[in-house]
Amino acid sequence: MHEYLLTMRGIEKRFPGVLALNGVDFTLRSGEIHALMGENGAGKSTLIKVLTGVYQMDGGEIRLEGTPMVIRSPQDAQNKGISTVYQEITLCPNLTVAENIYIGRGKHPWVRQRDLEKRADEILSRLGIPARSTQLLGSCSLAVQQMVAIARAVDMNCKVLILDEPTSSLDDKEVKRLFDLMRDLKSKDVGIIFVTHFLDQVYEVSDRITVLRNGELVGEYLTEELPQIQLVSKMIGKELEELSNLGETEEKEIGKKEVFYEAKGLASSDALPFDFSIRKGEVNGFTGLLGSGRSESVRAIFGADKVTGGAVKIGGKPVKILRPVDAMKHGIGYLAEDRKRDGIIAELSVRENIILALQVMNGMFKPISRNESEAFADEYIKVLNIKTASRETPVGSLSGGNQQKVILARWLLTHPDYLILDEPTRGIDVGTKLEIQKLVLKLAEEGVSVTFISSEVEEMLRTCSRLIVMRDRHVVGELTGKDLNQTQVMKTIAGGEA
Repeated sequence: MHEYLLTMRGIEKRFPGVLALNGVDFTLRSGEIHALMGENGAGKSTLIKVLTGVYQMDGGEIRLEGTPMVIRSPQDAQNKGISTVYQEITLCPNLTVAENIYIGRGKHPWVRQRDLEKRADEILSRLGIPARSTQLLGSCSLAVQQMVAIARAVDMNCKVLILDEPTSSLDDKEVKRLFDLMRDLKSKDVGIIFVTHFLDQVYEVSDRITVLRNGELVGEYLTEELPQIQLVSKMIGKELEELSNLGETEEKEIGKKEVFYEAKGLASSDALPFDFSIRKGEVNGFTGLLGSGRSESVRAIFGADKVTGGAVKIGGKPVKILRPVDAMKHGIGYLAEDRKRDGIIAELSVRENIILALQVMNGMFKPISRNESEAFADEYIKVLNIKTASRETPVGSLSGGNQQKVILARWLLTHPDYLILDEPTRGIDVGTKLEIQKLVLKLAEEGVSVTFISSEVEEMLRTCSRLIVMRDRHVVGELTGKDLNQTQVMKTIAGGEA
């Protein structure tokens, strides 16, 4: 048997104005979990898409079990034993779970639906996935849809399984179930390429790590021999600054500042009544488990969902915020949790996406001139270090972290008094996370009020001076000062007591 299951040597891929991969090497052994790491834009997704036939490489060689091969399409890759589960779920919500597992794979048109459903139920049961073969995929949670995509890949008897951010929508129990499955596949000599931004998960489950930066190979390392701090340093290309004091804020100073926004009994079609306030220059946040009501609460503040009750004051004066445009006119900006659905307009350019909110505020009869929009775009591309070939590049072609920066630029251009950031660092690299955290604190120093939501409690503890804890769509506690620690957050979520 050849030493390596998969070998990629000298891989090159060019796009107009961009060398996305520059002579990248990658190897994978049978029965190995190999983490592919790097910042957004480092080339991870491009390398995977070359391997799976989505892109054709411009140079280099790919060997599977020692045999050179050309992969012409995703179907070709699948036929050669390479299966992929992407970060963005690519299944069909209008079909059943069984149909999604077996779509495009039926060799015999007369195979009975009942037989497919029986086989699907067997694999769902074996993998511990809480779904029935006959239910519509769209009726399943995002986490279950992700697990069904993995079940589909596993059922193809693949040699190489690529998991691109598979845990981004899973809770702790589902992550554990996935890791158990990965280890089981590893014991059966399947080679697994694991792409994630969760560093702890890399060290929990992977055997080796390959790091890319700016489309080039930084190195390949045994996981046990690469300390986490060194991994971060290699990913961002410089020594990581200590973050322990990043979010230190003088609580007394904030307490003296005037309240900018205050709500009493605010409720929407998806949020139960709650009270909330934020002072000028304060960074606070909503925390709680997935489904606790964090996002629903901030959507009510912004008027993104139908407001059904409550009283709101801004600067001490009563106001009505029933729609997002009302919130925008009162100096509130909102970066939504799902940037693909509620943030970017993929077909529009970076420039057009950046000026979008400001143009809405100006109105259709006061269009922003081309010269102005180009100047705005160039300014924020530079300020936020947005990696793009040009201001006219379609934003959908940018990496996730750079798309997030474009949405941030959109709201910063409106010069908001109050900025709501819902999962601004989800699915992006550690370097960009650090940039966004520093930006949040800089805005607070300039007097901007910020509500920051993240699934990573440690990130919120570094950034926020006050946390509103939620459970089952109710506010169950508020933490400040000495109580701002992970243990107290978990106790409050579990027991409902601050």
